[in-house]
Amino acid sequence: MNKDVYGAALLDYYKGSETAPLILHNNYGEDEEMPIEIFFRKEEDFPELEFIALSLCDGSVLDVGAGAGSHCLYLQKKGFDVTALEISTIACKIMKDSGVRNVVNQDIFDYRGKKFDTLLFLMNGIGLAETINGFKQLLAHCKKMLRKGGQLLFDSSDIAYLYEGNIPPNDVYYGEVRFQYEYQGQLGDPFGWLYIDQDTMIKIAQQDGWVVQVLYEDPDDQYLVRLSLRD
Repeated sequence: MNKDVYGAALLDYYKGSETAPLILHNNYGEDEEMPIEIFFRKEEDFPELEFIALSLCDGSVLDVGAGAGSHCLYLQKKGFDVTALEISTIACKIMKDSGVRNVVNQDIFDYRGKKFDTLLFLMNGIGLAETINGFKQLLAHCKKMLRKGGQLLFDSSDIAYLYEGNIPPNDVYYGEVRFQYEYQGQLGDPFGWLYIDQDTMIKIAQQDGWVVQVLYEDPDDQYLVRLSLRD
């Protein structure tokens, strides 16, 4: 049975209950603790990268991996027609309760609803592709979800620094990692996540017919990109 431990952690925080740490196990180093409050940030807490992405949203917006809905609520306040797409059933209930008007509880690869002008993947949401091959499949699927002239906005980062200059020479791309949430002693299902470096991302996107604009870079090799389709 799929344990939504991520959703359970969000719900406890949302209700004001005392929360245990949300632990993120990984396959590359020591366990990490996820600060749950990051999913409930207010406008004044958004980093510059996210403000840039949000300011570039246009038309109808699909916020993919919307979490607790902080970006959706911001866009709603600005008058956007925004839909939250989220795989966690509990997170979807939180968003509905907090005022997000349009919430879809579904995996993006299963989505066959209306088309959008902007697809938004923040907080490295593009990582749900899991692998390089998955990223290619996601780009193909996004084409079907966009209206003419639409755009895809996402951030990612190069995690080569984790290997201290010694990227392992194997057949698996070093940005393909494995995670598993733990909350209050409950383990969620393991899942893959993708961190893709700029050069690899640009090469794949351009080969697939996208126009690539890197909009922001920070000293930690994190970047924001806009993909649009050639007419």
